[in-house]
Amino acid sequence: MSAKKRILFISNEMSPYLELTEFSETVNKLAIKTNDNNFEVRCIMPRFGIINERRHRLHEVVRLSGINVSVDNEDMPLQIKVASLPSARLQVYFLDNEDLFRRKFIFHDEQEKWYDDNGLRTVFFCKGALETVKKFGWPPDIIHCSGWMTGLIPAFIKTVYRKEPVFAHSKIVFTIGQNTFKEKLGSDFVKKALIHASLKEKDLEVYKEATNTAMFRGGGSFADAITFGAEKIEKKLVEEFSKVRGKKTLHHNPEGDLTDYLQLYSDLADK
Repeated sequence: MSAKKRILFISNEMSPYLELTEFSETVNKLAIKTNDNNFEVRCIMPRFGIINERRHRLHEVVRLSGINVSVDNEDMPLQIKVASLPSARLQVYFLDNEDLFRRKFIFHDEQEKWYDDNGLRTVFFCKGALETVKKFGWPPDIIHCSGWMTGLIPAFIKTVYRKEPVFAHSKIVFTIGQNTFKEKLGSDFVKKALIHASLKEKDLEVYKEATNTAMFRGGGSFADAITFGAEKIEKKLVEEFSKVRGKKTLHHNPEGDLTDYLQLYSDLADK
């Protein structure tokens, strides 16, 4: 019997922990369905302050403690917590940092003001997720990223982390969803995203506008396959990525049973 293929879901939202868009429920269903169809599954998301640790039974993973994530010449501690997804035997890992995530709100404060450090939080989460996988020593065959906050992960894997043994055979699926913010991640966002000396600003040119659209375009540009995860997606992004030769695309069917995702994962894993 062949070994199970491994799939890692990285998202900034996942039901029942955080529901920002309808795709949060899809991430939940995909994790359970792949787990039930002979995949080995793990999930990673941020531990935003509004996620109730007691209700969802989060606890710290001691064996993964001690990771520091360096962003913009600053070392920041990464705390990793875990919970078991209800109704499924699979684990969800939550990445936490007291200064960046332990707030009562997500991306805007109580006055609906955009957090000035959302760009830093994004880079920290993307780098932290990949450092966590290295700490696992658990090489995923497929990494499915969804949510704009995961947009840098495909770029990091294809550049800085491409020689890491844990990612040597990983294929990346990136979901482009609906735009959910109009602000920018800062004029210095690309500079903050230069997480290694080998990475140059020209490598991340696609992200330079630091907008919601730029995060989706960047993630999609570096991914091996694209899924469109909402009805209301920016038209130019759909047109742009539907024309890319050799890049598989999938349009999410909210009434479907998700078997088209399983086929996509299997096709990529077997390449």
